[in-house]
Amino acid sequence: MKRAVASLPQPIAPRSVPRAEARPAPTAESKPTSYTVSVVDRSLTLLEVLAEHPNIGVTRMAQLTGNTKSLVFRLLFTLERRGYVRKDPVTRSYALGFRSLFLGELARRQTDLIRLAQPHLDALVTETRENIYLTVRDGLRGVCVAARQSPQPLRLYADVGRAVPLHVGGGPKLLLAFAPPEVVQAVLSGPLTAFTPTTDSNPQALQRSLEKIRKAGMHESRGDLDAGAFSYAAPVRDHSGQVAAALSIAGPYAHLTPAVAVRYRTLVREHATKLSRELGYGDDGH
Repeated sequence: MKRAVASLPQPIAPRSVPRAEARPAPTAESKPTSYTVSVVDRSLTLLEVLAEHPNIGVTRMAQLTGNTKSLVFRLLFTLERRGYVRKDPVTRSYALGFRSLFLGELARRQTDLIRLAQPHLDALVTETRENIYLTVRDGLRGVCVAARQSPQPLRLYADVGRAVPLHVGGGPKLLLAFAPPEVVQAVLSGPLTAFTPTTDSNPQALQRSLEKIRKAGMHESRGDLDAGAFSYAAPVRDHSGQVAAALSIAGPYAHLTPAVAVRYRTLVREHATKLSRELGYGDDGH
């Protein structure tokens, strides 16, 4: 039942951009490791410069970043096509695009989500002595962004950073049920890997399961990802009413009795509801 997991990399501290002097271009000596990708590093530097110096032209950006005008233009062309930079056709100056705003808003929501979830994770692990997970959707995967490990000798092993397909598990499958239609369709039309004999590896069966989850407002997983394991997951909604995460209680079958199952369903719903309200969600969906 043990599964190897990888931890999420530590966040990189934001770098401040000087206002009056140029930033030197990265050199081989300044690179911390051989894994640094020069074009990515230069693109991020360019975005940081635009964040502090909006509505400037290519010449000024080249001065501030220490890059050639030719390179800056090529980077801007790519970033503009992706929506991270926008160009004023009259002044020919540049500023951050709406895609940058979108990413910033998502980062803010997730930061608030993890911070506000901490007391609920602590309370649930104390009340249940089971593993507690907070999972968010990343494309077609569910990623654990916060967790508490059970203190019991017999327990599941999973940690922050574990990513699994959306069609399996308690939290990931719940997130799929409440995902946009295009995400659901992408999963249904893609490979549905069978992790155990109880995995929904048939599109029609998976579609029926998703409908049941939406109707119930929560998800009960029984061994479809980890054999011999259960999971009770409830949705966490943000201020707009969208499902931002899944809060779940998970453990081995041996811990379950009918009474315990009822208690876990109640607890995960209660804490998911409280966390949703702390994120700005109300009963009216606003």
